[in-house]
Amino acid sequence: MQLKKLLEKWDLASLKISTPFMEMEWVPRDEDKTAAWELYIELITRVATQHLEPEAGDEAAALASIADLFELTRKTIKRNGRYCINFTRIAVVVLNQKVRPFTAKWHPRALAGPLGDADKAAFRTELRALQTDLRNYTRLLADLADVEDMTDLEAV
Repeated sequence: MQLKKLLEKWDLASLKISTPFMEMEWVPRDEDKTAAWELYIELITRVATQHLEPEAGDEAAALASIADLFELTRKTIKRNGRYCINFTRIAVVVLNQKVRPFTAKWHPRALAGPLGDADKAAFRTELRALQTDLRNYTRLLADLADVEDMTDLEAV
């Protein structure tokens, strides 16, 4: 399967990836599968993909959890070595195109102090949009890891 078809399958076709990479055949190695499994478990157990009730949780903690995805992804790539290149191609793009814009916008605001009500509402709205993208990403990771997808295990 081509990378393009895989991204379309999991509703991630909006990612901007250069044409030569999009046309590549998707043939994951064991290292790709292991890396995908490791990050998959991190994602499905974080606010990154889990529903957050309107009056529950804390925006600063949610932002920190989202920001932690950068370090978790780096460690996963390093631990699995240069042979997890298929995983790396997608992971880096998701971080840079989906996660980074969110953290770049909200990190400075969080550093300035607690968010006001209007900012909290906007944060929650943008978090829900990011969660949708990251749930699609977890589905792709489950597929890559060749495991049962538990992204939607709990009813909301």
